[in-house]
Amino acid sequence: MNCADAIFIKTCRSILENGVWDRDQAVRPRWEDGSPAHTVKLFGVTNRYDLSSGFPAITLRRVPFRSCVDELLWIWQKKSSNIRDLGSHIWDAWADEDGSIGKAYGYQLGVRHRYREGDFDQVDRLLYDLIHNPASRRMVTNIFNHADLHEMRLYPCAYSLTVNVSGNRLNAILNQRSQDMLVASGWNVCQYAVLCHMLARASGLVPGELLHVIADAHIYDRHVPLVEKLLQKEPLPAPGFWMNPDKKDFYSFTPDDFKLTGYEAHKLPEKIPVAV
Repeated sequence: MNCADAIFIKTCRSILENGVWDRDQAVRPRWEDGSPAHTVKLFGVTNRYDLSSGFPAITLRRVPFRSCVDELLWIWQKKSSNIRDLGSHIWDAWADEDGSIGKAYGYQLGVRHRYREGDFDQVDRLLYDLIHNPASRRMVTNIFNHADLHEMRLYPCAYSLTVNVSGNRLNAILNQRSQDMLVASGWNVCQYAVLCHMLARASGLVPGELLHVIADAHIYDRHVPLVEKLLQKEPLPAPGFWMNPDKKDFYSFTPDDFKLTGYEAHKLPEKIPVAV
C-alpha cells in the first residue's frame, strides 16, 4: 500500500476511535452558517515518510498538487504574505482588503537577521548552512514569532522546520501546531516533501526522511462522515515524482518544474465544507 495512504488511514482511524471531542469547549472556528466547528482530536501525532522510497501523495482523495506547490513557493521563495502573489484563492477568507494576511508565513521567512557570517533571512541562512556547514545541528526555521502574532490574520499552523544532514541525505522535521486531517493533511505532506527535494537539489544532497509532528491532529464534526467514506476506499498505487533536472538554484523553480506522474486518486462525492 502507498505509504502516505497507510499513514493517513492509521491516523484517521486512531482519531475516530480514540480521539477526544471538544464539544464542551468554546471554539474559535465557525462554519459558514455561523455554527461552532467542533473537532475530535489526538494530541502528539508523529508520522515518518522516507522520501527516498517514493513520493508521499495520498490517493484516497486527490491532492491539488500544483496549488500545493504554488503556495509553497509563495511562502518559501517569494516570502510573500499577500494573496495577490498567489495563484489560488485558498487564503482569500483570511486576507484584508489589500490582500494581506499580515506578518504571517512568508513575511516571517523574509525578515533579515544578523549572524556572524552576515545578514540573512531564514531561507537563505538555511541554504547557506546546508552548503557551508552541513554538519550543523542549528538548521532551524521558525515563523511562530510571538512579537508579531497580533499582526497575523491567522497564526501559522506549520510553523517550524528543522533540517539535519546524515551522510548525503537531507532529513527534516516539520512541526505543526494544528492539522485538519481531511482538508490539509495530504496538502502539507506534499508541500514539505517538495521542499525537501528543493533543498536537497540546491545543496547537492539527496532527500532522506520527512518527520511530521502534529500537536493537534483533528477531524471536524461535519467532516467525520466524509472521512469514514474515504476509509472505505481502496488505496491506489503511489504516483511518481518529477522535478526538472535542469534546475538547481532554489529560487529558479516554478510550479511547472514539479509533476506527479501516473497520479490516480479517488474523488470525493461532495464538496468539503471549510471552517474558518
